[in-house]
Amino acid sequence: MRPPKNSWQFANCQLQIANFLKIMPVKIRLARHGKKHHAYYHIVVADSRSPRDGRLIEVLGKYDPNSNPATIELNNEKALSWLNKGAQPTDTTRAILSYKGVLFQKHLARGVAKGILTQELADAKYQQWIEEKNNKIEEKRKRVSSSKNKDMEPAWPKKQRKRSHCRAHPYQKHTSPG
Repeated sequence: MRPPKNSWQFANCQLQIANFLKIMPVKIRLARHGKKHHAYYHIVVADSRSPRDGRLIEVLGKYDPNSNPATIELNNEKALSWLNKGAQPTDTTRAILSYKGVLFQKHLARGVAKGILTQELADAKYQQWIEEKNNKIEEKRKRVSSSKNKDMEPAWPKKQRKRSHCRAHPYQKHTSPG
C-alpha cells in the first residue's frame, strides 16, 4: 500500500484499518501439543486465518482427552469476556465451553441485561448448575474407578482355569478313558 499523499487519504486509510480490525475473525479453538498418539490441547483465542498451532492471542485453558473423564482447566472469566467481544468457538470448543458452564453464564448474563432476571437470581441458578455438574462428574469418576477394579480381577475363577488347561488340544485325537 502506497503512503497517502494528502490528509483525506490518510484518514480514509485509518478508517479502512479500523473497519478491518472490527470484523477481524477471532476464534476460540484448540492448539495441539504433546506426543504422537497422546495429544493434549490448549484452549486458545486466535485469528481464524492463522495456522492451528501458529500465532495466538491468548491461552484460556487446557484440555486433556486422554484421561477418563477428560481433564479440562479453563479460565471462565476470560472465556466469557472473549465470547462477549464476539469470538466464535469451534464445534469442539463450544462443547467444552458448554460442559464448563461458560455458555450458560453468557445466557444468564443476557437475561440480566434484558431485565428478565436479577443478578442474584442468575448467580443462584449458576451455582445450582455447578453443584449438579460436579455431582455428575464425581459419579462418573466412581463408576470408572470401580470398572477398573473389575478389570483387574481374572476373568475365570481358579478352578475353571485349571479345568480349561486339562482339556485336550482341539487337533488331538480324543480317546475315551478305559
